[in-house]
Amino acid sequence: MRPDPGSFRDPDSRVVHGPDGRIFRELSARGAEDFAAFAASSLFGDPRVIGTRQAGEALLEHDRVPFVSYPYEWPFGMLKAAALLQLDLLDAALDQRLSLKDATPYNVQFEGARPVFIDVGSFERLRPDEPWVGYRQFCALFLYPLMLTAYRGVSFQPWLRGSLEGIEPADAAALLPRRRGVTVNARLLARLERRHRETSARATTSQLARAGFKPEIIRANVRKLRKIIHQLEWDVPRTAWTDYKADREKLAFVTAAAERVGPALAWDLGANDGTFAKAIAPHAGTVVAMDADHATVEQLYRSLDGGNVLPLVADLCDLSPARGWKLAERGTLTDRGRPGLTLSLALIHHLVITRNVPMAEVLGWLASLGGTHVIEFPHRDDPMVQRLISAKRSHDTRPEYDREPFESSLNEQFEVHQRLELGTRTAYEAVAK
Repeated sequence: MRPDPGSFRDPDSRVVHGPDGRIFRELSARGAEDFAAFAASSLFGDPRVIGTRQAGEALLEHDRVPFVSYPYEWPFGMLKAAALLQLDLLDAALDQRLSLKDATPYNVQFEGARPVFIDVGSFERLRPDEPWVGYRQFCALFLYPLMLTAYRGVSFQPWLRGSLEGIEPADAAALLPRRRGVTVNARLLARLERRHRETSARATTSQLARAGFKPEIIRANVRKLRKIIHQLEWDVPRTAWTDYKADREKLAFVTAAAERVGPALAWDLGANDGTFAKAIAPHAGTVVAMDADHATVEQLYRSLDGGNVLPLVADLCDLSPARGWKLAERGTLTDRGRPGLTLSLALIHHLVITRNVPMAEVLGWLASLGGTHVIEFPHRDDPMVQRLISAKRSHDTRPEYDREPFESSLNEQFEVHQRLELGTRTAYEAVAK
């Protein structure tokens, strides 16, 4: 058994990796008692919670999530869905004399576009006269980031990537406009924290207990938060990529490759509106559709109705790094799984010309992923290529960007199986050497 490097903060419930990719959870005596209470409740077997079964004394086995993603990679709608799931489960838990000991989006994963709560160890027996201990964490990691995008039009991903603890109440109070939900959950909370900075958590809990803190108060707060979250909306701006249209020949070429490979995991890099991700989805276990444009990924998420396409906000020149304690709590993209099929369509010219990544570097990284690739190369006379080159300085004509050097580098890193000529573009099906 190998302990999961991102599961050590709860001593009563720790995730470990077993043979053949199986996922287990080791419980302390207290954790086992909490799980027994959860297993006796109507929440056990709820499809909103990861599939779990007893694997031994104080040992559980969980269903495996196809691909792990993080809140700083989710679009607005996914973070909102995860927040509502967290609140709905807490509300249901209170009916069973249970609570949740924390409120972090890292306890939620997505199977395609469907959120699933994965931290069964977060359920605990309700402690009389105690408040919901996860309230502040919920605000910092769910509520404030969503408000930042809904009220200010600012993407929350850099804020969550910058701090695994989320946005501090004092920072939220300074960033967000004066609105009812902000006043109570950010400004008032920030003021209380300043006033009680020297008061211990234990002393605060004791004060609440003496005041007769009841579960009904928790439920009322949870439902107020749910109403606030439900009403948060983001008016998605139009971008150049939201009007992307796919070529039928290219679509058939890509779909045929996916049908031949039948990958358990596929990546669509620069997924745009998700047309190709959706096309290959019937032939893959999971398709991770990545694009750097938040608005485009949000529109893709809104277009999904279940299924196995996981849309993520990801800039290939600034991918999610290793994070947390010993840089091991949160893994890099490739730490979390390697694709059997990778699509790189309408992508190469943006990386090489706009982002100044050498062609050989781009192809070298793609080859390092292994598996089969469908790579599209827009020729030098392609209108978009000409537009990108014209945006550079007059002396920077990018002579190295041409089909001959591209194919030379491609053949060094890949074995090309098929190609499709598409006017000013060529698509290649190739296998990494």
